[in-house]
Amino acid sequence: MTEVKKQFPKGFLWGGATAANQVEGAYDLDGKGLSTADMVKFIPKEERTQDHALDVSKAEIEAIIAGKVDARFPKREGVDFYHHYKEDIALFAEMGFKTFRLSLNWARIFPNGDDKEPNEKGLEFYDKVFDELLKYDIEPLVTLSHYETPLNLTLKYNGWADRRVIGFFTNYAETVFKRYKNKVKYWLTFNEINVISLSAYTGGGVLLEDAKNPLEVSYQAAHHQFVASALATKLAHEIIPGAQVGCMLARMATYPATNNPDDILKAQYENQQNLFFTDVHARGEYPSFMNRFFQENDIQIVKEIGDDEILKAHTVDFISFSYYMSLSATASPEGDRSAGNLMGGVKNEYLESSDWGWQIDPKGLRWTLNDLYSRYELPLFIVENGLGAYDKVEEDGKIHDDYRIEYLRKHIEQMKEAIADGVDLIGYTSWGPIDLVSASTSEMSKRYGFIYVDQDDWGKGTLERSRKDSFFWYKKVIETNGEDLD
Repeated sequence: MTEVKKQFPKGFLWGGATAANQVEGAYDLDGKGLSTADMVKFIPKEERTQDHALDVSKAEIEAIIAGKVDARFPKREGVDFYHHYKEDIALFAEMGFKTFRLSLNWARIFPNGDDKEPNEKGLEFYDKVFDELLKYDIEPLVTLSHYETPLNLTLKYNGWADRRVIGFFTNYAETVFKRYKNKVKYWLTFNEINVISLSAYTGGGVLLEDAKNPLEVSYQAAHHQFVASALATKLAHEIIPGAQVGCMLARMATYPATNNPDDILKAQYENQQNLFFTDVHARGEYPSFMNRFFQENDIQIVKEIGDDEILKAHTVDFISFSYYMSLSATASPEGDRSAGNLMGGVKNEYLESSDWGWQIDPKGLRWTLNDLYSRYELPLFIVENGLGAYDKVEEDGKIHDDYRIEYLRKHIEQMKEAIADGVDLIGYTSWGPIDLVSASTSEMSKRYGFIYVDQDDWGKGTLERSRKDSFFWYKKVIETNGEDLD
């Protein structure tokens, strides 16, 4: 009889995750081109009409380029990882990181996206970052595209809506695979690929204001990303010995709000729409339930001959995902709403909420892990999970973030339970190990890190790094491979 153990496997990949546009800064240094993220301005909370501010119109972009917009663009600044990477990686090493998830800024390597030759200065920067990580035996986990498309591709081709962008992306992927083949083993193609259906500009550099059927354009762009991801997976396997390539989903696990069969069907529908993206990556084909969705929304996906064969032949090695909360769905138009990671739901009376209204559901992570593993039977990797909260710096300079420790502890406990359930979980990178610019709101006050960065929502501060209480707690968690969570 097999012994069931409630513990993390040897070699489990503990670490943290960031995105280039949220940490790097240096948006106009060393030959870097503009990206879509560089156009996202900061809107103070009291002026926002929704809980996120991501999309940018073509008119706004043109006005920004012409210098007619008086605003801050926090993702141009990040937290200056570009000049602080050695200091930051040393702090990650002090915590004992086994892996660090970061993204490459495509426009730092190919400033216009469709350039014939890469920008050597950009390639050199990531060489230095990888060398610094490997100095401390920290395994890089690299995302090729994390909410960042070279702006030229948006203005010239309308981003991923144009099939030609597949070739520009695979050229970029081949370039970095060849350059870093001896330094990087773990790769992700597109961050939270399903977000292209919620914010086409964020997920694919696509402008929808002139589209007759915006949903059709978004899903066509998603198809182009599926093909590009499969081709990149093929290239990685050919170029890098032992390469492991994963997809990445913003997992929006959805419960029915009640036992009403209509709510149950609504929740099933929401989960299917979410998991459609991993179905294509992991199974290599479009699931049949999407046929009705496409028909009812007048969507016709244009495929070229050979696309289906490419998707089938080059599926991913593992599935990675973000998990911050669960959602609840109802067929009723009434009910209190909850906020969420780009998408909200009906409030769940059994759950508490974060400072930003995201409902906290550690047991939902166990449910999610079991659900994904039973569906795909592929290794799983949690590459984003964390608590965005207001942090207070005490007079002695300390930050007592017990709320963050409690959030992470409860989620890690449920990861253990899922492993005991039989789930093959290979790693965990908490979101934002160092404070960074929020993806959804461009705020600094929404802090996730174990490491505090002295910078406010208006870009003021010394950028000095300091350790929060959670820094020392997470160090102990890694040292004991998840055994000591007190």
